[in-house]
Amino acid sequence: MTDRKAELAANLARVEERISAACAAAGRKREEVTLIVVTKTYPASDVRLLAELGVRHVAENRDQEAGPKALVCADLPLTWHFVGQLQTNKVRSVAGYAHLVQSVDRPRLVSALSAAAVKAERELGCLVQIALDAESGERGERGGAAPEQLGELAGLIEEAPGLRLAGVMTVAPLAGRYAGREQAAFQRLVELSSGLRTAHPAATMVSAGMSADLEQAVAAGATHVRVGTAVLGGRPRLG
Repeated sequence: MTDRKAELAANLARVEERISAACAAAGRKREEVTLIVVTKTYPASDVRLLAELGVRHVAENRDQEAGPKALVCADLPLTWHFVGQLQTNKVRSVAGYAHLVQSVDRPRLVSALSAAAVKAERELGCLVQIALDAESGERGERGGAAPEQLGELAGLIEEAPGLRLAGVMTVAPLAGRYAGREQAAFQRLVELSSGLRTAHPAATMVSAGMSADLEQAVAAGATHVRVGTAVLGGRPRLG
């Protein structure tokens, strides 16, 4: 085993211990929570090592990095999640490799994703990103729709050709009533998910929690946690 593979294996084992312990504390089964490894800024060689170690879900947030990486890793049994803010001029590229787009936050993006998915003859799973720090009708600094926009966006996704409504996603807010209250924020997302499922039963994904707050996300009821630095190490500063 190479030094890097051994490092990743040890990091994955520690993250697995954290998730398992959080599930036990919350009275949940370990299989209720899916680990998504966020591989942004790290090379395709790391993605390949992660796949060898059993990782099946990876995430990226910048198309200019994700597209080439997904291409060279196309032979791997991976599910690719796009988790960053997405501009409509990048949609065609993202629709070519992503299996799920977790950052859907406005009607125009739904339309663009639908057109690109149909053209690519692919189905894209979509999560509505909720900004819990957003004022009514506004987007948060990290993207995302205000909670009251969830129903509208979910309906648009459900009706859009080439798209499948998969669930909801959030990032712990840095401002507003939930700032510094990660578990409360994630509990609010779970509440929104419960309401969503009354009209859209198949939209079961609740994506929340990252390296620093995955325990709070598991306690709140998240089905997917997005972990980067705890698996891959500290990221180099960009630009």
